[in-house]
Amino acid sequence: MILKIIMLVMFFGVMVTVGIFCRKNATDVNGFVLGGRSVGPWLTAFAYGTSYFSAVIFIGYAGQFGWKYGIASTWIGIGNALVGSFLAWAVLGRRTRIMTQHLHSATMPEFFGKRFNSKALKICTSIIMFIFLIPYTASLYNGLSRLFEMAFGIPYIWCIIAMSVLTSIYVIAGGYIATAINDFIQGIIMLIGIIAVIGAVLSQQGGFLEALKGLSEVTDETVTDMPGAFNSFFGPDPLNLLGVVILTSFGTWGLPQMVQKFYAIKHEKDIRKGSVISTGFAIIVAGGCYFLGGFGRLFDVDVATNGYDAVIPAMLTTLPDLLIAIVVMLVLSASMSTLSSLVIASSSTLTIDLLEDNIIKKMNEKKQIALIRVFIVVFIAISAFIAIYQTQSNNESVKFIAQLMGVSWGALAGSFLAPFLYGLYWKKTTKLACWVSFIFGAGLMTLNLFFRPFFPVILQSPINCGAFTMIAGVIIVPIISLISPKPQKGLVDEAFACYEKRVPAAQKRSLD
Repeated sequence: MILKIIMLVMFFGVMVTVGIFCRKNATDVNGFVLGGRSVGPWLTAFAYGTSYFSAVIFIGYAGQFGWKYGIASTWIGIGNALVGSFLAWAVLGRRTRIMTQHLHSATMPEFFGKRFNSKALKICTSIIMFIFLIPYTASLYNGLSRLFEMAFGIPYIWCIIAMSVLTSIYVIAGGYIATAINDFIQGIIMLIGIIAVIGAVLSQQGGFLEALKGLSEVTDETVTDMPGAFNSFFGPDPLNLLGVVILTSFGTWGLPQMVQKFYAIKHEKDIRKGSVISTGFAIIVAGGCYFLGGFGRLFDVDVATNGYDAVIPAMLTTLPDLLIAIVVMLVLSASMSTLSSLVIASSSTLTIDLLEDNIIKKMNEKKQIALIRVFIVVFIAISAFIAIYQTQSNNESVKFIAQLMGVSWGALAGSFLAPFLYGLYWKKTTKLACWVSFIFGAGLMTLNLFFRPFFPVILQSPINCGAFTMIAGVIIVPIISLISPKPQKGLVDEAFACYEKRVPAAQKRSLD
């Protein structure tokens, strides 16, 4: 216990020190929200990865989908690395960095407002973000509490309070730069931790081959009667597994807190380096988490009583104290990095996109920074309260961590992914198409939350429903754009002029 406490105190001390040290970089809105658009590829890549993978992945998703699909759940991690990281950087990274700087937009709502010349679109985007980022944040607390109760026996409420206060301190003090530096430190802890945990857990089962053999002997007639299903290539339920891969991989393309990382990178040329770093990070962390969760059925876990969120903690209970301390820091790192990213995204959009010029006129830089800091505290407090209430209530509709995250990801990515993607690449994308995508994505996930039993069986899962909203959005936006009034030519040409700007190129890149 002393070892665990010492490591935690050191961890928290470093986080707070970084926040205080970075105060000088958070004196204006551009510095606080985007780090002055001067963040290098390593910090950006780690900030992207640590915001992507949190306690929701390690405790919630890895436990639930490892239990459901066995070793085939590793495909989720592979999809996250190739589609959610590498392809996202390749498709969105460069164009996002160029156009957002050209339009002088610091947030996703500001991008939509300027790209489509619509103040109403900007306000609607900010409202959707604030509403649906809250359940995502609440799910972070739930995942962390499971681990802290296992390692320390600390009541759930104290875990939430400690994480909330400490994250608030370094984010309020140092803004995005403090978050990016802490994300880098937390990312290194995550890399070391997941490798160590996988090695320790498999060694307890006699090694990888013995663990795989044991998994081949597991049967569960409530899931499938196929022998060896849980160590098969695609698992017992390939269709639903595909839904999880789509949601967790393509979902990042439409999440404001993820896309905003591209806004802050220093140079467009850093995109290629950042994509490689981010993909490597995702393969180890996401692939490792789901790979580990795939062996959950080899351990004594009462899922019917304790839920899927108890799977990973049960796998870790027999580890040595030093490894448990590392795991605690791993999950804490993952959760705090994601939480800091979420609160900066939500608080900045409320201030810049909702309050400024709409409710509060003539808001100077100093007042904007002060309001952003106030909203960071408010956002963390609301999500913490919801996390406590949700855990202590008997509401089964969003009982598991994966379901909480599924509702949030589905609404955000279902609303924003298609309009943002087409807005960067296609001049014919219209304002009406954005509105239809927003209403369809957020509306369908809201209906799924409250009227789930009335949905088709395959869409009763918020995971599958979220994946459906994203795919549908990619189809809806071009159709609506083609049948709705064309956007103003001058407005579109001005937005896309940034791509035509001539810049010097080395001869190895171009012979002309």
